[in-house]
Amino acid sequence: MKRKTILLGLFVLAVWVISGCATVYKTSELETSGENYKTIAILPFEVTVQYNRLPKNVTSEQIRENEYELGFVFQNQIYNRFLQKKHKFAVNFQDVDKTNMMLRRNQIDIYNLGEFSKDELARLLEVDEVISAHVITSKPMSTGAALAVGILFDIWGPTNTAEVTVSLHSGKNSELLWRFNHVYSGGVGSSPEQLTHAMMGPVSRKFPYKS
Repeated sequence: MKRKTILLGLFVLAVWVISGCATVYKTSELETSGENYKTIAILPFEVTVQYNRLPKNVTSEQIRENEYELGFVFQNQIYNRFLQKKHKFAVNFQDVDKTNMMLRRNQIDIYNLGEFSKDELARLLEVDEVISAHVITSKPMSTGAALAVGILFDIWGPTNTAEVTVSLHSGKNSELLWRFNHVYSGGVGSSPEQLTHAMMGPVSRKFPYKS
């Protein structure tokens, strides 16, 4: 049983990875602006769990709670991945705990992030650029509220898809400097950890400011 579980996990991760080519946008300004930027903040992710209709006994509040929780899970995951590859980049990434603390002090959370421009957020966070991201997933992922919903109401299907968009904006004028977009496919038990692991390979290879 243990061996089967390991093999299933490897299969799910492989499915996340084998999903085609990503779309990457990069402004020409990046070629000359790297030396001017020192610190980058990673914002909590915007997460959307899409359903044509809610499964029986599942409320919109549960889905909303799941999206909120996943926003911070993804933020932490991508921050940790960047730290692991810190030696490859000529920039610093602000600790996400500090980022979230400063957002709370200014009454900003996942729900109203969109009301602020990227340069406003950069000034509040005292950074030079900000990373934002949007994940649109077709199923809950196995963490916290999603785990409870998935187990109690058996709404995980045989497949799971996630469209991931990661953007880098200037803290001076909100200019879009770089964007990564890709659609991943996974299976039962897909988690933020698995998705982040799959996406960080191409993201780190394409991300600017290499040291």
